[in-house]
Amino acid sequence: MEGDVMDKVEATATVRDFDPISGSIPATKVEITVSCRDLLDRDTFSKSDPLVVLYTQGVECKQWREFGRTEVIDNTLNPDFVRKYILDYFFEEKQNLRFDVYDIDSKSPDLAKHDFLGQVYCTLGEIVGSPASRLEKPLGGIPGKKCGTIILSAEELGNCRDYATMQFCANKLDKKDFFGKSDPFMVFYRSNEDGTFTICHKTEVVKNTLNPVWQPFSIPVRALCNGDYDRTIKVEVYDWDRDGSFFLSTSHDFIGEFTSSYKELCRGQSQLNVYEVVNAKKKIKKKRYINSGTVSLLSFIVESEHTFLDYIKGGTQIHFTVAIDFTASNGNPSQSTSLHYMNPYQMNAYAMALKAVGEIIQDYDSDKMFPALGFGAKLPPDGRVSHEFPLNGNIENPYCNGMEGILEAYHQSLKTVQLYGPTNFAPVVNHVARYAAAVQDGSQYFVLLIITDGVISDMAQTKEAIVNAAKLPMSIIIVGVGQAEFDAMVELDGDDIRISSRGKLAERDIVQFVPFRDYMDRTGNHVLSMARLAKDVLAEIPDQLISYMKSRGIKPCPPPPAYSSGDFPQTNSV
Repeated sequence: MEGDVMDKVEATATVRDFDPISGSIPATKVEITVSCRDLLDRDTFSKSDPLVVLYTQGVECKQWREFGRTEVIDNTLNPDFVRKYILDYFFEEKQNLRFDVYDIDSKSPDLAKHDFLGQVYCTLGEIVGSPASRLEKPLGGIPGKKCGTIILSAEELGNCRDYATMQFCANKLDKKDFFGKSDPFMVFYRSNEDGTFTICHKTEVVKNTLNPVWQPFSIPVRALCNGDYDRTIKVEVYDWDRDGSFFLSTSHDFIGEFTSSYKELCRGQSQLNVYEVVNAKKKIKKKRYINSGTVSLLSFIVESEHTFLDYIKGGTQIHFTVAIDFTASNGNPSQSTSLHYMNPYQMNAYAMALKAVGEIIQDYDSDKMFPALGFGAKLPPDGRVSHEFPLNGNIENPYCNGMEGILEAYHQSLKTVQLYGPTNFAPVVNHVARYAAAVQDGSQYFVLLIITDGVISDMAQTKEAIVNAAKLPMSIIIVGVGQAEFDAMVELDGDDIRISSRGKLAERDIVQFVPFRDYMDRTGNHVLSMARLAKDVLAEIPDQLISYMKSRGIKPCPPPPAYSSGDFPQTNSV
């Protein structure tokens, strides 16, 4: 009974609007397919007529918002829905989802007028992190009833993985320099839904010529047009001015502009891709003005690159290890001024940082067993100082069960060890590196989270450990808690200057450092603080994983065969 009203409910919006001000590349889009098995039968003379409603939840406000509905399928307890949900996917965010199933009895869009058949809660990370990106969960929500099963499959949309490589040249551009020719460069903009434009690429400057040939460049197709092949791409041509910064200056001389689209560029080198560069102000002032030169497309190639989700769907597991600072500078854990103080009413900064990062990464590890280490403490019974001890006290098996297991082991350690020092990172970095070195085939990737309150004591050894680890399938996140100066940590985060040791540069940038205080919400909203922290520290992990795989020539394994409706017997629920 596919009601007209239901058909009008749009199911292809996005989880959140892209912010054109940020200028970041739009998220990967994933398509969610829904099936159910053995649903409750609410109809007397026939089977149920099911429909599934998806709700999403914002970070700041925990209110559930309806995102979209599937179609209604008549008379079945085992529906395979055709209508998909298309969601923006962010590895670094915990994207909570809720699926409610209803038996539709009329054309009314009001869900209260239909029979509730069950619901399930999960995260988008749980779906894509499941084997073959297929999650099967029991439906609940009706006490004492078996509500059947929901099957959620995620597929990355194809245009998200395409990279376009193109090259342009220009002819007879306007001369802007008094003593020489122009120094031209081009700026590319993607148009947004609201008519504004977002910068997405700048070419290099070609000096002293009116007929430049720019180097080929590659750009993700989603950055160029956000998957809309007819969307306008605006290109501005400038003469570089020595007085200004290349990136932000308004003092560069404007030569002119032209527009194109991804669809037009795909035609490749031809007369159709020769563009007149027009300066609108000149055109108004000069009657005989034709153009300020032409720009021609020399080549345009589109290739698919392997994405983070390709590796996850192919079975790559992300292993999470946490290392916690137990040095004396944290303060006595029994006093409220200590960074390790266990307030019965709220988590301390260590627990918040651990939970914020761990709750997202755990979706990509099938067994949810995580090594948890401490450093900088004196251990019982003899008081020896250790910089690599298991929080659960078991040297043979330092694994804890899920985030709750790590938090419990952390709380227990505070009661048994004595905070001491110094603050040495190298032992825990080398600990994880040993595991990473044993599995370099792309099946596993390791993420080490170090939470610390202070200045590092073994900088030289840590830099050497990081340079060695950069060759391995691992990333390191360092979160600074408390009010200490963390200048030394910035050196480990190789965003500006790649870290080196003994004259050897790190092969990849694998360290991300942030001070937690920068993410604390002023109103005391810890959920928001944790979401902000996780978003920032995890944002680089997908690219770091891809950079390792590319450097080793590792391609994703093909995913297991897709599930088909034939895999499940079409049986009625009892």
